[in-house]
Amino acid sequence: MRKLRSSLALISTFIASSVLVGCESSPTGRNQVLLFSGSEMSQLGAQSFEELKKNTKISQDPKVNRYVQCVAKSITDSIPKQSDFDAWEVVVFDSEQVNAFALPGGKIGVYTGLLNVAKTQDQLATVIGHEIAHVLAEHSNERVSQSQLTNMGLQITSVVLQTTEYSQYHDMTMGALGLGMQYGVLLPYGRTQESEADIVGLEIMSKAGYNPQASIYLWQNMAKAAGGNQPPELLSTHPSHDTRIRDLAEKIKTLPQSPTAKPRC
Repeated sequence: MRKLRSSLALISTFIASSVLVGCESSPTGRNQVLLFSGSEMSQLGAQSFEELKKNTKISQDPKVNRYVQCVAKSITDSIPKQSDFDAWEVVVFDSEQVNAFALPGGKIGVYTGLLNVAKTQDQLATVIGHEIAHVLAEHSNERVSQSQLTNMGLQITSVVLQTTEYSQYHDMTMGALGLGMQYGVLLPYGRTQESEADIVGLEIMSKAGYNPQASIYLWQNMAKAAGGNQPPELLSTHPSHDTRIRDLAEKIKTLPQSPTAKPRC
């Protein structure tokens, strides 16, 4: 028992020291653990983006590309220049997926299927602002860091269990730890990041001159497109549509009227 307690204390000290070393604050003041540098994350983002461009069909429709590029540029022009990359790159992928993303290193992908749901430039700006907010808030770094800490904790715990009198419970205990970390730590962080990106993204698109009220209409469209197929919020990395709409409506009340005129895209 003394040996087990000593080993568990070592695990706790190891994880705690890792957390303290990488502790930062998000744009909304939330504590984050970031174990990687901005340049490291930018390199990972650029590599991933190149792979996506090789393996995913890119839209050749000039009208669609001009439209998406125009909305994205109006937003990226309204935010400060980033220290870890020189410019934002936007690619439109020819896919029915109702999705978009932004990666560290300033890489933005928009799927043509999204334009069937984000029906106006204000609604598209909502999505692009949200995805850019993930980059500005270093959510990818946070997610990778969480995964790294989880993997290290599981590996150390596995070694400890195999070298103590409780080794016969190794497989069962590791399974329980994996499930507990998946649903007790990683998924709530995912919802927190998504909610934070909603709020920060709303500020970004509003500053660029777009109508923040469009975010409500966007998520109403998303709810209709989902057709009731969204998983329960408890087991989802995204907030429910109702939660998103309620939080956005509250945030909109606090936003100043933007003096910036949005471009005609």
